[in-house]
Order: sequence, then C-alpha cells, then structure tokens
Amino acid sequence: MASGGAFRNLRLAVLCLALTSSVGGEASRRFWIENDTFMKDGAPFQIVGGDVHYFRIVPEVRFFLFFLAGVPAFFFFGTAGVPALLLRSSCVTVSETGVEPICNCWILLQEFHQLPQYWKDRLLRAKALGLNTIQTYVPWNLHEPEPQSWEFNGFADLESYLRLAQELGMLVMLRVGPYICGEWDLGGFPPWLLAIEPALKLRSSDSTYLSLVGRWWGVLFPKVAPLLYSNGGPVIMVQIENEFGSFGDDKNYLHYLVQLARRYLGDDIVLYTTDGGAMGNLKNGSISQDDVFAAVDFETGSNPWPIFRLQKKYNLPGKSAPLSSEFYTGWLTHWGESMATTDATSTAKSLKTILCRNGSAVLYMAHGGTNFGFYSGANTGQDESDYKPDLTSYDYDAPIKEHGDVHNSKYKALRRVIHECIGSPLHPLPSDIEKANYGLVKLQKVTSLFDIIANISDPLRCAVSEHPLYMEQIGQMFGFLLYMSEYQGKLPSSILSIPKVHDRAQVFLSCSTDSVRNPRYVGVIERWSSKTLEIPNLGCSANTSLYILVENMGRINYGAYIFDRKF
Repeated sequence: MASGGAFRNLRLAVLCLALTSSVGGEASRRFWIENDTFMKDGAPFQIVGGDVHYFRIVPEVRFFLFFLAGVPAFFFFGTAGVPALLLRSSCVTVSETGVEPICNCWILLQEFHQLPQYWKDRLLRAKALGLNTIQTYVPWNLHEPEPQSWEFNGFADLESYLRLAQELGMLVMLRVGPYICGEWDLGGFPPWLLAIEPALKLRSSDSTYLSLVGRWWGVLFPKVAPLLYSNGGPVIMVQIENEFGSFGDDKNYLHYLVQLARRYLGDDIVLYTTDGGAMGNLKNGSISQDDVFAAVDFETGSNPWPIFRLQKKYNLPGKSAPLSSEFYTGWLTHWGESMATTDATSTAKSLKTILCRNGSAVLYMAHGGTNFGFYSGANTGQDESDYKPDLTSYDYDAPIKEHGDVHNSKYKALRRVIHECIGSPLHPLPSDIEKANYGLVKLQKVTSLFDIIANISDPLRCAVSEHPLYMEQIGQMFGFLLYMSEYQGKLPSSILSIPKVHDRAQVFLSCSTDSVRNPRYVGVIERWSSKTLEIPNLGCSANTSLYILVENMGRINYGAYIFDRKF
C-alpha cells in the first residue's frame, strides 16, 4: 500500500508539473509594451517591419476555353474565390473573320480556393530583406463588395495570408480600418455606402455608419481573434482607423472603435493608431486614455528622435516605444506624373538613424504591388477640382519591385542597414523573377461601344430620371455610366457645361432618328479642368440625342472630399 500510494503521488506530481509547464508556456506567449519598449515573450523586441498587402500581390489569372453553340469562346478572370454559379459574361468568339463578341452568354464557373501564387514569394523576399514583421491593411470594400455579401476567398483570403506569414516566421501588424486610405478606392470603404440616404457621415459617430462598421467588424474579428499572438497566431498589433488626426477630432468615434475591437479581440491585444508626427495630428488622433498605443509617421529624412519624444506625450507613461509605422521607402504616383523615385542611399541612412538607436520602423512599402481592377484611389489638392487619380501600378519605388525583383540598390542598401543595426542573419538574396517576352501585340478594332450597346445593356438596369443619378445610386460601383438625353437643336451651336463631373466625360451626338451605332464624338470634359464644350448643330429633322459617357477614375481616398459620388 505504501509503495502504491507513493506511485500515485509521483504520478500526481508529474501531472501537475506537466500542467504547470503547459500553462507557463501559454502565459509566456505574450506581446506588450513596458518601459517604452516592445516586449515579446518576456524579452525586448524591435519591430523591423514592412507593408506587404495581400490584395496587391498578383493573383493567378487563368484562361478558359468553352464551346458555346459549337463555337469556341475565350474569356479570363482572376482567382478571387469565385463560387460555383452561373455568370453572365461578355465573351468573344474566334472565327475565320477574326474575334467577335458574344454578349449575355452564360458560363458555369467552378469554385476555386487557390491562393495567389506570389504571396509566398513576396513574403520570402521581405524576410530576406531582414524583416521580422509584416503590416497589411484590410480593405472593407474588398471583403463586402455588396451589402452582406462577404468575400474571403482567393486573394481576399486574409486568414490564409496571415497563416502563411506565420509559417514563414513573420509576425503581423493588422490595419483593420474601417478607413485605411492607402491610395485605395474610397479609402477602403465600400462604395455602396455612398448610396445610403440620408447621406452617411463617414469617419464619424453617425449612428447608421457605426452600425455598418459594427456589422463588418462582427464578421472580420471572429476570423482574426484565433490568429492573435496570445492565441497562438502571428498578429501582435491591430491598428484602429488611419491618420484620423489629419481628418477630424471626433473622439467618441474612436472610443467606439476601441470598445468594438476589445469586445471581439480582448484586452491583451495591443491596439494602435498611426498619425503624422505633429502636435495637431497626435492631439486629434491619439486615444491614450483607452490604452491605445500612438505610433507616428513622418517624411523620410526628418530627424526621427524629436518626433519620438513628441510621441511620448500622447502615450501612457512607459507605453511609448519609438515606432515609425510608415517609414516611406518611396512615394505614390498619379496619372500624368513621372514615376516617383527616391534615393536609395538617403533612404537607408534615414532608416539607420531609427534602427541603430533601438527604434522600430515599418517600411511603407516593402512591396507595393498593384491596384487591380478599378481599386486605385485618388487624391485632391486644395479643392475638390484638383483631382489626382492614382495609377494602377503601386510599385511605390519600394525595395521589392511590383514584379518582385530585388536586385536593386534600394533593397541592398536597406538590407545592409537592417543587418548592421539588428544583427539579423543575411539570408541568401533571392533571384529575380523569370520574365518572358511576348513579342509585339497587335490590337485591332473589333467593334465600338455604340455598335453593341443594345446587346450589352440590361433594360432592368436602365433608369429614367429628371436629374442625373449617380453611379452608386443605381448599383454601378466601378467603370463607366452612359447618360442619354434629347433636346431641340435650334441654335447654330450650344454650350455644354458640367461643373462637377466625376471624373471624365466623353460627349457624343446623333440625330434621334438615326441609328445609335455611329454618334459623332464632340469632346471631353474633365474634373480637373471643368471647361465647357461647344456642341454643334447637326441639322437634325427632329431632336438631337446627347450621350455622355462618364468614367469613374477612382474615388478620393484621403482628405475632406472623401465622400466622392460618381456622376
């Protein structure tokens, strides 16, 4: 009996020891801030991060061949997680006479769950640069393109991207908005928000707006919570809003966002804000009373340490680890501008002044990538008419180029600085992406818009109104909208004025009795010029038909004019 009791006591002791070790292991998996230092698992940690956005990395594009009524038809689409369903598509057929459109054809699409083929490639290139952390936005408009229609497949598969980062040994800083800016259409807001009446006041305590944010985060955060660092995942910090201090001072709005995030993510996650490194921005955008860490961004080349000292005034005592959450490696480019570039040597020197003094920095961007589809945004200057749409390319002159190449002076200079300051191992430099020469591509005119307008128009989506309706109002979120009206052309000429076209209008005329197939091109009116257009008299026996084809070139993503309806 004595030996049996001793054996049971020994088993109990071993079991208790095992449980204690397990609990202790979980407890040590923690990320926090103390003594103005980031702490990870009980040791000081220096963030050397970079923005690499999952939605800007090229998705796999597939071409398919289908036979419709015995005729081969080609079309292509990206793997954005298309579920199995019938889609009506504008296809083209190949015949002896060339390529011809088949309109309103129905195609069966199968469900695809493949991840974008270059996610792993770009993350490995970021790791070889010396980064230990990836930062990414989460664009609301990508994940809820229509009200309560949720998209988390393909290149919108956020969870898989976060898990992949963890598999590759990277931590993650997650920027969940709901506003992200980022040179992304409408700053990441879904454009259908602009169709709601009465009009929402975005980025404010507007109750309808907050309820929609709550619904969105109620879907997003249950996906994020299991991936928090304390729960075994890679996410060490979650950003609330973005540069709010340069927009407004509605602290009730920020408090609501914090409470909502804490409800789903708990009290242990480090929430943070990012604002420009000036007193006014930090005063309006920081919320230290809610124990939210205030990070800063500033122009590359500025002396960072006076800004980090200012940062301390807007954080709780001991909670101000010096962090530039957007260290600019390059800059954005608008249509009509030369591609923005910055000097590699001076960029590396500026980074060194932060890292070699134990500061933390996140490269914006480490890899810029591409604004696919119609997702590029726009900026404005002093007024709404000073409109500057962003390029499809978001190369940003980042060290990892849009096409993935790293054999450039900026990548090498930043890599040397990170190795020198952090002592991180120099991983082998990845080889550049193999490229192919497709040769000369000849384009031939097949048809014009007005040749096929009757075939591609859906009568159920045509609207008749006394006044022009805006795109979002009729569910046309991107691309083009054609307006048509008639008038009596009695004068030798008329003047057409569209004071606030959003964004570019091509104008056509025809006699109402003529076919719509060959209207006369008159000219263009653009948002940034707002010039008038002289309309000739066609000498029509009846009314004159006026066609205005309006192009949405990207919604404003930053500043006071963000409520950017298109018409």
